[in-house]
Parts: sequence; C-alpha cells; structure tokens
Amino acid sequence: MNARTEPAPAEPGSATARPPLVRELLLVAGLFLLYKSGRRLATGHTDAAFGNAHHVWDLERAVRLPGEGAVQSLLLHGDLLVRVANTYYATVHFPATAAFLIWLYLRRPGHYLWARRVLAAVTAAALVLHLTFPLAPPRMLAAAGLIDTWRVYGPSVYGPPSTDTLSNQFAAMPSLHFGWALMVAIGLIAATRSRLRWLWLAHPLLTLLVIVGTANHYWLDSLVAAALLALALAVLRPPVRTNAPAPTRQVSVTGAAAPVRDPGAVRPAGAPAEPHELVEAGR
Repeated sequence: MNARTEPAPAEPGSATARPPLVRELLLVAGLFLLYKSGRRLATGHTDAAFGNAHHVWDLERAVRLPGEGAVQSLLLHGDLLVRVANTYYATVHFPATAAFLIWLYLRRPGHYLWARRVLAAVTAAALVLHLTFPLAPPRMLAAAGLIDTWRVYGPSVYGPPSTDTLSNQFAAMPSLHFGWALMVAIGLIAATRSRLRWLWLAHPLLTLLVIVGTANHYWLDSLVAAALLALALAVLRPPVRTNAPAPTRQVSVTGAAAPVRDPGAVRPAGAPAEPHELVEAGR
C-alpha cells in the first residue's frame, strides 16, 4: 500500500518553447529592411499623394469626423507640450514595439510568436496600401489649415520631402504608429493577468492624440490601421494561457494512480481506514 505523491503531467500546449534567438533577430531585421525598402518604392508620387489627401479630407468632413485641428489646438497651448508631442512621435514608436517583443520573447514565448505574426501581417498590408494609395499628411495639405509642428517647434525627424531620401513622407495611410501601439496594448493585455493591465490602452490613445495633433495623420489613417489589425487578429488567434497549478496524484509502487483524499474530509461509514488514521489511533 506504499504510495507516493507526484505532480500530474502538464497539459499539452501549456508551454511554448522559445524560438532560436539568432533566427528571430534575422527574421525581424529582414522584415524591417524589406518594409523600409518597399516604402521607398512609393516615393515620388507627389500629385497622386496630394490628390488622395484632398479626397480623404473631404470624406472625413462628409462623414462628420471631428476636425484634426481641434486636437492640435490643445497642443498649441504651450511650446513645451507641442515639443513633447513631437519628441514622443519621433522616439517612442520603434523602441516601445521592440521592448514589447523582447519582453514577450523572454517571458511569454507563445504570445511572442503570435504578436510577431500579427505585426508582420499588419505591416505587410500597410506596405501594399502605401504603394497603391500614396497620401500626403495633413501638415502638407493647405486645405486642412494645420501647422507643421515639427517645422515650427521641432524636433523634426523628416527633411523636406523633395530631398528626404531616408523615408517616404507620402505614406500616411494606414498609420503604423497607431496600429503598432494598439497591438502592443492588446498583446500585453492578452499576455498578463494583472487587474491594471487595461491601462496599457493609454499607449495607443496617447499615440492617436499625438499623431493627429502634430498633423502627421488623419483620423482615417488610424481607423484603417485598426481595421487591418482587427482582420489580422481574427485570423491569428492568441495562445491560451493556463495558470492553474498541476494537480497531484497518488502513485502506488506498481505505478497505478490513486486519487488523493482530502485529509479533512469525512470518511464514509464502512470505508477502510487510511494508514495515517491507523497511526493516529495508535497514539
């Protein structure tokens, strides 16, 4: 009747092996370089970009979206506030996304694979739109009546569009600033269990106010990014986390499993006494 207690086997799929680090670094770097190279193919379509900008602006007014100028007016109450917004736009986008992926890789490998695939899908779809629908940002559109906060207040990461060879300034739709920020929040909410995890939604909300207030994106740029992310999330589902501890079981010397009885439970009448009960009775 000798028995020993051992944890039951973990449920299949409860843990995901961490993918090789070198492979992931090469993959992410390759995807980034491919995206940057693809964006460069969309440069030079100035006439189409400004024509599309007028269409987007008119559409937003037709569906009665709030004017981007209402957000910008909040930033223009002080030079410090608008400079902070410009700095946030220029410095937070890539580091925040990289930190998100690194943390998932180290702590939640299954969620890392899911998030990386979602971000790659959204970025690829955005690249297609950048190539097929060049769009000048509202800071370049005279009809918008908005201030180019980078040029007036600084700091700026873009040079004049005619001489800027490092980026494509006519790739406003969709806004990957907002799409990636929203995925960071969704990914952290899905991968953690803290009651405060919903506060991560402040990141995409603040990003939205910054990209609109600095006149770098229209409202529709963010709506299209959110729609692309929703489609990617509908296809690529997150892994299911199981936080429950593994149950224990009694294993006899013959290897057969026996149920563990709660020591505090009442033994039914006529049932044989447990070994520990016989010991207690003999004391």
